[in-house]
Amino acid sequence: MAVKSKVRRIGIITGGGDCPGLNAVIRGVTKPAQDYGMSVFGILDGFEGLVEGRARELKNEDVSGILARGGTILGSSNKGDPFHWPINKDGKIEIVDKSEAALKNYKAWNLDAIIAIGGDGTMHICKKLSDMGMNMIGVPKTIDNDLDATDLTFGHDSAVFVVSEALDRLHTTASSHHRVIVVEVMGRYAGWIALNGGIAGGADIILIPEIPYSWEKVYDKIFKRELMGKRFSLVCVSEGAKPLGGEMVVKGHDMKRHDPVRLGGIGEVVAAKIEENTGRETRVTVLGHLQRGGSPTPFDRILSTKFGAFAIELADARKFGRMVALKGNEIKNVRIEEAILKQKLVKPDTQAVRAAKAVGISFGE
Repeated sequence: MAVKSKVRRIGIITGGGDCPGLNAVIRGVTKPAQDYGMSVFGILDGFEGLVEGRARELKNEDVSGILARGGTILGSSNKGDPFHWPINKDGKIEIVDKSEAALKNYKAWNLDAIIAIGGDGTMHICKKLSDMGMNMIGVPKTIDNDLDATDLTFGHDSAVFVVSEALDRLHTTASSHHRVIVVEVMGRYAGWIALNGGIAGGADIILIPEIPYSWEKVYDKIFKRELMGKRFSLVCVSEGAKPLGGEMVVKGHDMKRHDPVRLGGIGEVVAAKIEENTGRETRVTVLGHLQRGGSPTPFDRILSTKFGAFAIELADARKFGRMVALKGNEIKNVRIEEAILKQKLVKPDTQAVRAAKAVGISFGE
């Protein structure tokens, strides 16, 4: 039986949008790597660095003190898909395949494997690179929490914390001025941030993509609160939410991204409709990138550290083509192709939705 070669050189890459906990994973990979006799090569600016050949060695001193730091010390990009690479040709954006350049750099750096930290898009890229012969290990990251093969992705808890704190603060000003305040949050096609953030922050109405809402039901909730002596309301709306028979509000399109649709603007639409049809003074707050920035929560620091350390274990065992995943309270691993089978969306009858309804939160149904 042939003896499998020892893994000596690991690349690490942070793909897609940034979020709290990325640095904690980088630290969780780099610190234990030396115990396995591995060196760590940090690939810069996501998959752009893999295609363009930009990387640097990571030592223990490089990751010292970064556990609580937001963002990523390696840089990231959500426009660097090697299989969907934008170039400017005669003033127009043209999409080309640069995966061979990525493979060339992988070989030139003498990498035995790459640990790729990212969401759904990153995991799809990992599967394609695996098919080309690269040894890939995935670590699930996204504030949207929409990867089906893991109970939670790191970054989600930190985003929910930002939403809940914002709602806490807006509660006092909404109450003081007897206003309706609409808070628009991220999440794209999944409503997890709005759902969990809305519950934690005491929202009165939560609007998510998975439960199309009725405008009349939204207005009725505001009127019913007034009948109870509550002259204000908080509405937490996911950027991908849509009314019955309606469409998502699209802010624009960016052809450099694999999914070119840029969502945004639903908060303004909801606020304008509420003010017009209830006569109540309404304001809107768009949290935007506040949800992706800043220091990770203790939960995300712990989860990220576990993910990073377990990814090194997988590399040492040569278990490639796998993604680390939280299952219950334990870190397990799943096949990357299993991780990308479908998005994890909010089921209308999930326990969190039932609990929200039980305490009086309306979903506009």
